[in-house]
Amino acid sequence: QLVESGGGSVQAGGSLRLSCATFRITRSNYCVAWFRQAPGKEREAVAAIRTAGGSGVQYYADSVKGRFRISVNGNTMYLQLGSLQDDDTGMYYCAAAPVGNGCGLVEEYFPYWGRGTQVTVS
Repeated sequence: QLVESGGGSVQAGGSLRLSCATFRITRSNYCVAWFRQAPGKEREAVAAIRTAGGSGVQYYADSVKGRFRISVNGNTMYLQLGSLQDDDTGMYYCAAAPVGNGCGLVEEYFPYWGRGTQVTVS
């Protein structure tokens, strides 16, 4: 039910916008998030947002604060990536969880995952 798009290759300092089609999930009380995994590293949380009741409470990893922005519009979730650095290279995944699971930068909250979209910064 989650399909990412928008990845690609970009020069350092550039920007990208990732999209995640969530197919009805954002109509309910859900937490949606972006994670990433760099080659040879564990997957890490990037950003999360509560869609429940339109609260829009957002969470960001320290490494991306001020550079990335998560948002939701209808059934699509976005991650705007800015001031990209080499360390931002990786596979980016969107994820969703019923808000009852909790919401934040905790992978265990999220039972639903997309297949990922690659971001390469050079």
